[in-house]
Amino acid sequence: MNSADDHGMSTRRAPQRLPSWLRTRFDGGRARHEVRSLLRELHLHTVCESAHCPNLCECWRRHAATFLLLGDVCTRNCRFCAVKHGVPEGPDPREPERVVEAVRRLGLRFVVLTCVTRDDLADGGAAHLASVIRALRAGLPQTGVEILFSDFGGRLASVDEVLAAGPDVANHNVETTERMTPLVRNRADYRRSLQVLAHVARQGAAGGGRIRVKSGLMLGMGERPEEVRATLADLRRSGVAILTLGQYLPPSAAHWPLDRYVSPDEFREWERVAREEIGFEVVVSGPLVRSSYLAENAAAGSGADAADVAGGGEGDAR
Repeated sequence: MNSADDHGMSTRRAPQRLPSWLRTRFDGGRARHEVRSLLRELHLHTVCESAHCPNLCECWRRHAATFLLLGDVCTRNCRFCAVKHGVPEGPDPREPERVVEAVRRLGLRFVVLTCVTRDDLADGGAAHLASVIRALRAGLPQTGVEILFSDFGGRLASVDEVLAAGPDVANHNVETTERMTPLVRNRADYRRSLQVLAHVARQGAAGGGRIRVKSGLMLGMGERPEEVRATLADLRRSGVAILTLGQYLPPSAAHWPLDRYVSPDEFREWERVAREEIGFEVVVSGPLVRSSYLAENAAAGSGADAADVAGGGEGDAR
């Protein structure tokens, strides 16, 4: 086990054996290869690969993928994240049309878009994200769209630009509790993330409530139960309607160390707390849950099916 002490230092202990509920099958066969070939052909990135998602085989077997926009190199270096960091290339102006082509060929009814953080761009990449959403709206108007974006450095004008393109769900993950944020989220700020989410909620309400607000966090990083509860209350007060809770899995020994594995029963209890005591509309909570896992179910207002799958062993939001 590993833990974060009161001074924010991490204490490394002996590695823990992976519990049975986190073991997934590496399969998918022909469908998985078809998705990979399509992505390579169209020169598209996915968070499925870049973030080492444990549900890749399951999702690709269903021809579902979460597109990683603005390249695969992030300007931040969060201690929990497997995505490469460094100096990225400029936005690809042809990426929107390639995403539309991929979604069309995969036959997706609902698509999740995410992005690397681009602190090198004046707008944080907002104009590019908006262009992808607009391209999907124009080319595939019946396809639902969820966008998972960065904090844009707190630039609310960038948030507005993305929202103006008309996504169905706007997602920004706080990832962890307030105390843990400066330890694991490079150049991020917990309160700034809440401000971004509250702004999305206000803008969504002003537009008739069409855009649903989503966020999520990982458990098992060293957070305390009372901090998790406080974080959930902060998110709900900020207008978040859809919540995801999943197990933190260190991508490598160089990343933030694992504190503990959280049992499926505890995830179910947090789901109950989030729904019944704090008032979230939809909660998807389970060891293998990631932000984009079965996102269509969550957007439609049903978290139960996703939780049943993700909490049981084989298996989503990042």
